[in-house]
Amino acid sequence: MTSELVRVDLGEVAYGEAVTAMAGWADERRAGTAPDRLFLLTHPPVITYGRLTPPDELPGALSEIPTVPVDRGGHATYHGPGQLVGYLVVNVRERQRGPVDIVRFVENALIDAVGTLGFEAVRRDTPKGAASLVGVWTPDHRKLASIGMRIRGGVTTHGFALNVDPDLSVFDTFVACSLADVSMTSLRRLADERGLHAPDLAGVRDAVAKAFDAA
Repeated sequence: MTSELVRVDLGEVAYGEAVTAMAGWADERRAGTAPDRLFLLTHPPVITYGRLTPPDELPGALSEIPTVPVDRGGHATYHGPGQLVGYLVVNVRERQRGPVDIVRFVENALIDAVGTLGFEAVRRDTPKGAASLVGVWTPDHRKLASIGMRIRGGVTTHGFALNVDPDLSVFDTFVACSLADVSMTSLRRLADERGLHAPDLAGVRDAVAKAFDAA
């Protein structure tokens, strides 16, 4: 990707507020009144899910975390404190990129960012007929980041969620990304396993923005 990508840092934003704002960001981009932008933020605890998510993959009725349907691709995932969320709002027509290109760009940028922080990560190809393996993974196939996007009118919305130091126990209450046998992990857990100092959220934001080349 060659045209300018502008970094926008936000604090904690309620999920519903972010979705409403994102629709406006996309309208601005389609109208040409705003550049391509990468919004970096966090959310209070929420589990979001795409329209194809089976009901039995969602938390039970006693869950204290709200569940919210969304218009992006992908299945159920968690957003919460200790996680870096990035919403990518770019005009794919101007960049002459298709849906697969954009997803690969996000995967590779996150892998580069994680690498600069001292952690090896990989992307995985999805076998035919299997649940999607889009995202960022450790070499031993634990999932570090989830990606779910939508393209409408040539402009992307939604993006990624990178686990920095979230409460990973939440992922035990539902089936994340329709992958029942997958373990989720975080940069904190990976650092602890190696006896390293875990990166803080601010440092991860900077690494991610640099990898996306977001000025």
